[in-house]
Amino acid sequence: MTPQDLRIRRVAIDTWRENVAYLHRECPVVRASGFQALSKIMVHANGRTISAVLNVVDDERIVEACELGLSEDAFARIDVAEGHTARVTPSEPPASIGALHRKIAGERLTREDLFALIADVAQARYSKIELAAFVVATNGYDLDRDEVVHLTEAMIDAGRRLDWQRQVRGGPVVDKHCIGGIPGNRTSMVVVPIVTAHGMLCPKTSSRAITSPAGTADTMEMLANVELPFDRLAQIVRDTNGCLAWGGTADLSPADDILISVERPLAIDSPGQMVASILSKKIAAGSTHLVLDIPVGPTAKVRSMPGAQRLRKLFEYVAQHLGLHLEVVITDGTQPVGNGIGPVLEARDVMRVLRNDPQGPADLRDKSLRLAARVIEFDPDVRGGEGWRIARDILESGRALAQMEAIIDAQGRRTPAPVPGAITHEVTADQDGRVAAIDNLQLARIARLAGAPQVIGAGVDLLCKVGDAVRAGQPLYRIHASYSADLAFARDRAARDSGYRIAAEAHAG
Repeated sequence: MTPQDLRIRRVAIDTWRENVAYLHRECPVVRASGFQALSKIMVHANGRTISAVLNVVDDERIVEACELGLSEDAFARIDVAEGHTARVTPSEPPASIGALHRKIAGERLTREDLFALIADVAQARYSKIELAAFVVATNGYDLDRDEVVHLTEAMIDAGRRLDWQRQVRGGPVVDKHCIGGIPGNRTSMVVVPIVTAHGMLCPKTSSRAITSPAGTADTMEMLANVELPFDRLAQIVRDTNGCLAWGGTADLSPADDILISVERPLAIDSPGQMVASILSKKIAAGSTHLVLDIPVGPTAKVRSMPGAQRLRKLFEYVAQHLGLHLEVVITDGTQPVGNGIGPVLEARDVMRVLRNDPQGPADLRDKSLRLAARVIEFDPDVRGGEGWRIARDILESGRALAQMEAIIDAQGRRTPAPVPGAITHEVTADQDGRVAAIDNLQLARIARLAGAPQVIGAGVDLLCKVGDAVRAGQPLYRIHASYSADLAFARDRAARDSGYRIAAEAHAG
């Protein structure tokens, strides 16, 4: 080893979609090069090169002076054995940095700008600080609709694509997606087994939760493995007609998962990024026909019908330019859908609906059937208006349940099945009356404070919905947690604002 060579040490720190390197302050390379904390460096090992953000440490238990520590993300990306020698050099700015600076200044980016920028994002050449600047610069409607088209194309181009035309022979490859923001609402996990039992191909890939207590991938993970490599995902769809998987491990639109890792802590889900994120994943997964659910309500992502129509038009514009057949359904987003909020509780609701269990939430069942009907009517052999009857028959006959079990087994059944957290607290009504409103955002916050989606079993189980009559002291919902500290955080938030508005009933004189 020369003085410039360093031994790679795997540092077991999850830096979530960011390459981070660790050098000791007394490392000769640090002293000679004048590296400072948060500098960007290039790491070279065995013919591979990655960009990383530098953290300088003083504790030899983390790295010694002759070692280069790599976070879990960086270690996986460099793909060499621990102890292998590496060199570090100052990092050159990404080739697309000029485009990023122009977007920060409010300029319009060209197709070439966005392709270059997203290629650098996918190769982890930007730090999270730089990515945060891009996310903020494109918040709201700061991307025009052609920029959104080009951003979507760039995100597709940066990853792999699935092609199903040999299987469907010109027929539709279908999917259903919701823009999110409504706790519960796990309709995709009911729709996919219904439409695939009908014989349609539905390669459903989903993101994990961004600002919510659970995403479809988080909830499906309570039942089966969702981290499926590209070839395995393709084989499962060929075998069962569908899947319910996380798109991150299949390398479909990989830049999207990196951008989401920045959007999550900022609680930002801008319209342009949302459209590019959703449509890039669908097209990369090979879908040709998509039903899109946009819930509208006072505490939903979209608060008004004009806002929903504006977002609808942006989705339709981008989809048309990319050759995707899109049908948008604007739905009721005034309260959570289903009873459970959080992965385990939402998975329970889904399986109750599929089993035709009387305890299955009626609102989740009804909404899932309406959306499945729209998807089934993409089938050229199905007449308009016949989709709901077909979807209901598939559900009530047990075929949807059998199909879901087949998909779970193909992806890898999770055993033992997780259960709701054993530490609980019930939030009660403060007066007699009827439930007049439920605040989606507040219930989502409480579920997240309880630990969802990261902590298995955490969440909120709703015991009353809008319109239900309640008595003072009656439980409105139950908080589930696995750790007493999490329960305390959630309980304190609920004590300040339960998220429920109870209206006193008028009494006749």
